[in-house]
Amino acid sequence: MKVTEDNKLDWSSQRCQSDTMSKSLSKSRLMLILGTMVLTATLYPVLRMLGIQIYAALSGTYVAGHHSMLLINCPTEQTAKDIGRHIMEKRMAACVNILPRTSTMYYWKGQIQDASEILLLVRTRTSLIQKLTEYVIALHPYEIPEIISFPIEDGSMSYLKWMDDAIPDV
Repeated sequence: MKVTEDNKLDWSSQRCQSDTMSKSLSKSRLMLILGTMVLTATLYPVLRMLGIQIYAALSGTYVAGHHSMLLINCPTEQTAKDIGRHIMEKRMAACVNILPRTSTMYYWKGQIQDASEILLLVRTRTSLIQKLTEYVIALHPYEIPEIISFPIEDGSMSYLKWMDDAIPDV
């Protein structure tokens, strides 16, 4: 406390005195809060997937977007079979359909191209899409292969369960 000219105690100086203990305590609290925020942001994808799995297991319902379907165009049937076989051997998909030749038109280097291609339909977990995309790009003969994914919103619960059983967790 501080005594003023009027011999009165200055209560504000008592309240504003710096206390090193309280400063270090507030610094440690701030560091704890920031650390918790960084850890939560880093672990968000894992926590989200875990939450989805727990919710689906407890409620017996399907959470939209847990699985996806990829479309991959290939130049020949043999290329499509090779890529499909590699995907299945790596257990990155539950199922691969190889659809017959389709007629395709697209722009490439400023010109319209006309070709025939084979279409792969790949069913997988949404969490594997990036890994699967990188894998297919490494195998595919095209400079820029078409790999497009669509989330599966709903479907037969027994089929979706089978997909979960067929594709191991990563």
